[in-house]
Amino acid sequence: MRILLYEWSCSGGLHGPAAGLVADGGQRDPGAALVAEGRAMLAALVADGRRAEDLALTVLVDGSLPHLLPPCGTAGLSPGVQVIPVSPGDEMARLADAGRAADWTVIVAPETGGVLAARVALVRAAGGRVAAADAGFIATAADKQATVGALAAAGVPVPAGRLLEPGVPWPVGFALPAVVKAAAGCGGDGLRVIESPADLPPAREARRLEAFVVGTAVGVSCLCGPAGIVPLPAVRQRFGTGPSPRFLGGDLRLPSAVASRSMVLGRRAVAALARGTGPAAGWVGVDMILGDRHDGADDRVLEVNPRLTTSFVGLATLGSRSLLRALVAVAAGDPPEWPGTPCGDGSFTAVPTVETIPDAPHH
Repeated sequence: MRILLYEWSCSGGLHGPAAGLVADGGQRDPGAALVAEGRAMLAALVADGRRAEDLALTVLVDGSLPHLLPPCGTAGLSPGVQVIPVSPGDEMARLADAGRAADWTVIVAPETGGVLAARVALVRAAGGRVAAADAGFIATAADKQATVGALAAAGVPVPAGRLLEPGVPWPVGFALPAVVKAAAGCGGDGLRVIESPADLPPAREARRLEAFVVGTAVGVSCLCGPAGIVPLPAVRQRFGTGPSPRFLGGDLRLPSAVASRSMVLGRRAVAALARGTGPAAGWVGVDMILGDRHDGADDRVLEVNPRLTTSFVGLATLGSRSLLRALVAVAAGDPPEWPGTPCGDGSFTAVPTVETIPDAPHH
């Protein structure tokens, strides 16, 4: 089975027309953190995919980033992996051609500015199969305000909040501390903790303003397909400090009761969003804050990510079977199944420890 792997920052996106759409804290250039996480995810996908004997991998790699190409050149990373170099401006054409030729395509891209949605739609229009959610699901999940609205309507607990348009003053009576973030973005775009109305920075676009929720930050990733949704082991998320905390990585060191509660909530959130927008498929991540109450009354879902998330880097290390293989199988209609055996702590960092796609042997 030929699997095409595309990761926006490594596969030509940095030198394509969409680069200006991906904002980082209000800037026009893609954030370094987003690029680092993308490289970590692509490296993990390649290493994990090699563990499946029935997978042949094709990887789109930005030809202007020579340090991402393996020492053996473009002929391939190993007998089962093909590298297709992407020239500046040729990203979309290469993606369409390679997606048409593959059995399945896995796309890792930011939701910002419709970047993810456009690439999923491109491959599908070219006749390829993408392990990704329906267009309606992606569009709603890409809008943080629309996401919490849909979840709240389905009875899923979310933080109190509202949309804040540019130039609008601090809402009278809104509780502090609070959190403000880009209404349409990813990777913590524009995330800032507000202690006082004076801390609110100016913005050119609408933002989501929401109540600050105290608790444990957790990410739950789900494998989704026609046969159902399976939540993977919950990941405790680690963030930096300060008014604009950055995602640093995560691990599986959660009490079993807390982990189980978060996995139930993650699956519930994905199912609720899918009912109103269209089917979920492939990998969907759910970010949440778990409160101290054992009954979950203080738990809140923050957002839904309709794409592969950085948690893949840690979760792929937990078992002897390929997580990528399981992702594609579930998207194709196989019964949802977690292919790993939780062991160790599944720790990972958001920044890759290697600068190239690894050249490990194919098993």
